[in-house]
Amino acid sequence: MFDERTTCAVVVGAQWGDEGKGKLVDVLAERADLVVRYQGGANAGHTVVTGETQFILRQIPSGILHRNVTCVVGNGVVLDAETLFAELDGLESRGIGTGGRLFVSDRAHLVLPYHKLLDAASEKSQAIGTTGRGIGPAYADKTGRRGIRVGDLRDLGATRRLLADRVERANSLLAMMGVAERASLEEHAALLERLAPRLLSVATDTGLLIHRALQAGKRVLLEGAQGALLDLDHGTYPYVTSSNTTAGGASVGAGIGPTAIHGVLGVVKAYTTRVGNGPLPSAASAEDDERLRKLGGEFGAVTGRPRRCGWFDATVVRYAVRVNGLTGLAVTKLDVLDTIESIPVCVAYELDGERCEELPSEVARLERVRPVFETLPGWCAVTSGARTLADLPRHARAYLDRIEQLAGAPIRYVSVGTRRDQIIEV
Repeated sequence: MFDERTTCAVVVGAQWGDEGKGKLVDVLAERADLVVRYQGGANAGHTVVTGETQFILRQIPSGILHRNVTCVVGNGVVLDAETLFAELDGLESRGIGTGGRLFVSDRAHLVLPYHKLLDAASEKSQAIGTTGRGIGPAYADKTGRRGIRVGDLRDLGATRRLLADRVERANSLLAMMGVAERASLEEHAALLERLAPRLLSVATDTGLLIHRALQAGKRVLLEGAQGALLDLDHGTYPYVTSSNTTAGGASVGAGIGPTAIHGVLGVVKAYTTRVGNGPLPSAASAEDDERLRKLGGEFGAVTGRPRRCGWFDATVVRYAVRVNGLTGLAVTKLDVLDTIESIPVCVAYELDGERCEELPSEVARLERVRPVFETLPGWCAVTSGARTLADLPRHARAYLDRIEQLAGAPIRYVSVGTRRDQIIEV
């Protein structure tokens, strides 16, 4: 991913999230100097396995497990500071020192308890399938110019005055939505007063920090959350998240110019999953859905919710290649398919009797499509020990070749297990 011409690269999900970005970032971070999380919040958990130990990171960039890497939470993130510090304390208790290696943008917006109340109330009236962690309401306040940012904590008196207005507004909305629970101004003020010293000790102009690192020839890895099909503009709206998950959001969310980015790696599973509501065109039969879920351990890292499972959808990934400008693909969980004799691949859709090669923009049309499947032979062999492409069974290599051809982007990495050493670099 990094070479003499590529010093700044983005890792994005190229499906509906949960593709294994955390593992790829963790592996690639070994060659990076900075790892930057540029959007999303504590609604997305990146799972990293080192040896026999599993780490689930929701706010901290996945590169934190490498002691020589500086990690940055960018301005595009909505920050749940309590979650951030709980993760930091958890890492410290397991011997992972983070002192002096984590910085938070003073322009990042805070997720506060009233955002979580509003999120839960909104989900009751419009079931999107959110995690209920306040992400949508926090981004709504950001775009509505009502947000409270990390840097605001430098003046707690002024922040309390902002809070009084925000809490009153939130309680009015909760009353309109028929919710009895109310946010407390005193509890919010006490929370920010408690968090402020520790948060301000790591707060800085992270855009400037990244800019100076790039000028000094350092290698920077930008880490996205969720997946391209959950992007606010380019995803399956309204069943999307509240930020731009595609590569275009990386420069905005990190605070650097787009010309600083030299490569974009899209992470895809060897099949497809989706959590929450919304269409899944390549959905497997009930029997195969359950089989894939068990084989792949398809349950949300943060929520524990079961993911819906389907076959690889080339129409979705072609779309992700286009809207992200992907320069390469990483295919994860190839080993999950090891016992499947015949593997369907969705190569196109049928919509109202006509073949459709592109993703419809309206969810109502996407819900009507029928997948056009091509069936490839399985390999029925264990791939978890493979360390080169040559180690893979012939049919597994053929499967990857077909994915690459259908997606229109070269495969750069293949994952055959959860551990760091189970990555094949192509």
